Amino acid sequence: MSTVREALVDLGAIARNVATMRAAAGDTPVMVVVKANGYGHGAVPSARAALAGGAEWLGVVDIAEGLELRAAGIRAPILAWLHDPAADYAVAVENNIDVGINYVAQLEQVAAIAGRANVHIKVDTGLSRNGVPEHEWGLIFAAAADHERAGRLAVRGVFSHLANAGEAEDAQQVAGFQRALEAATAVGLTPHVTHLAATAGAIRVPAARFGLVRIGIGAYGLSPFADEQPRELGLTPAMQLSAIIASVKRIPAGSGVSYGYDYVTERETTLALVPLGYADGVPRHASGTGPVSINGVTYRVSGRVAMDQIVIDVGDAPVSIGDRAILFGDPISGVPSAADWAQAAGTINYEIVACIGSRVTRRYLE
Repeated sequence: MSTVREALVDLGAIARNVATMRAAAGDTPVMVVVKANGYGHGAVPSARAALAGGAEWLGVVDIAEGLELRAAGIRAPILAWLHDPAADYAVAVENNIDVGINYVAQLEQVAAIAGRANVHIKVDTGLSRNGVPEHEWGLIFAAAADHERAGRLAVRGVFSHLANAGEAEDAQQVAGFQRALEAATAVGLTPHVTHLAATAGAIRVPAARFGLVRIGIGAYGLSPFADEQPRELGLTPAMQLSAIIASVKRIPAGSGVSYGYDYVTERETTLALVPLGYADGVPRHASGTGPVSINGVTYRVSGRVAMDQIVIDVGDAPVSIGDRAILFGDPISGVPSAADWAQAAGTINYEIVACIGSRVTRRYLE
């Protein structure tokens, strides 16, 4: 297995992060979200680590992601919540994958299949993405109750998602979600799995915890907040992204580096070539700003991020082919963090880890 480009994932850190998040949420049961290949960390290993850390549920976007977990032998409850209009809901039922319902016609599709599907009805409480708008809550809950009484499906849960727009907005969404639960109860539904809060809400909005919290970015040891670092939340970043330096050369002052010559050397210097680029998930917007640690010293990307490589001006430092360049990891070890890269690229830490490409070998610490 090549480790020229490597994402080293600490599964023990994921398990500990899940345990920490559960404690922070007052021991509310936890669903760990392993969508998008476990936020870039690997869905199956991350799911197993999350369960070891005390997660009761796993969350995925679509049925295919749930089937990947089932094929790996994972038997924990799974919820999939975003579907192709032509999705095969029967295969979800066959594999005991709960189905998120986002509109009335989708409910009817699921009710029409053979077998008794477990569904979670998503209500829109103010995020204005997926989910049933409030003026249709009565309609969908009544229809769901009819289908449940007829044995066509079971309404296992009701859920929504916070917009994290501020305290007042969070409170409005909590109140809206409570209205939704009351509407469900009024027609005879008894959902046992009620969930509104993701990582940010689980930590800062206790009223949003209800019967379950969905932990995404926090499980991977990253903070959902700009004003708090992972260690302040008791979390450990689980991924370190690095590559072996592929080339080192000495060049004169006045040499242009990478496309467009956005960077020109001021003196005779040494350039180190790192074989990671935007095809591997290194954001091009971090050209000239992205931090890279080599032999304990942090430098900045010199010039533009290319598809397959970045160049680092290391000055007169003794750097050799085969040395490892670390783009991000746990900052307590003195290396840049995913948040540092997010700041350099003008984005969020979620995107930094989730976009790590398939050419990067995932290696796991058990």
